[in-house]
Amino acid sequence: MSDPQSPGSIGAIGRTAQDYLATKHNARERALPRSRAAIRFCANAIRAAHRDEFEQAARLVAEAGGLLRDMATDLHDHPDIFYAGFVADAQKEYAEAALTCALIRRDPLPTPEDLSIEWAPYLNGMGETVGELRRYLLDRMRRGALDGCEAILADMDEIYALLITLDYPDAITGNLRRTTDSVRGILEKTRGDLTLGMSQARLTTTMARIEESLRERQRATDF
Repeated sequence: MSDPQSPGSIGAIGRTAQDYLATKHNARERALPRSRAAIRFCANAIRAAHRDEFEQAARLVAEAGGLLRDMATDLHDHPDIFYAGFVADAQKEYAEAALTCALIRRDPLPTPEDLSIEWAPYLNGMGETVGELRRYLLDRMRRGALDGCEAILADMDEIYALLITLDYPDAITGNLRRTTDSVRGILEKTRGDLTLGMSQARLTTTMARIEESLRERQRATDF
């Protein structure tokens, strides 16, 4: 029987395995709550941006970015955990929040390098912003603020035009094709809604002018 303390013994291998797996498990357990917290910060940032609370949104996006950087550092020696999926999900939400805030404010868009994230979650996050832009555009239409809506629709169209050019396997793009298909549907619905809304607004304006003209004629006749 081999010495249980010798490097090649079953006992020594068992101890090494325990240390290795415990270290990896602890790294994963630290990363998971950070991922969930980052996603929560991003969701709250988007809500703040829809309320035009941009300072609050920027603070929340920065909080999420800090958590993602902590995760990347902590998982540097554990790439299998880093690429297990939940980190990419958090990165996608982070990209969506950062890009949504920038697009609503008409600011330059942050790049993946600026955000320190991978390209696949970045592009999927960009696709997800189209849904948020639709929501923002519809909110503006409900308030009667049609100015700027065409620019928002143009951004949505430009995002779609970019995404359809990225025809690569899903294993590389993180199922970007599915996101792109969703973007197409949202874009077409939004284009129809905005066209109808602007037509109704023009009709309302025209009717108001006609009514005012008729009132002026009536006042002139009364005199």
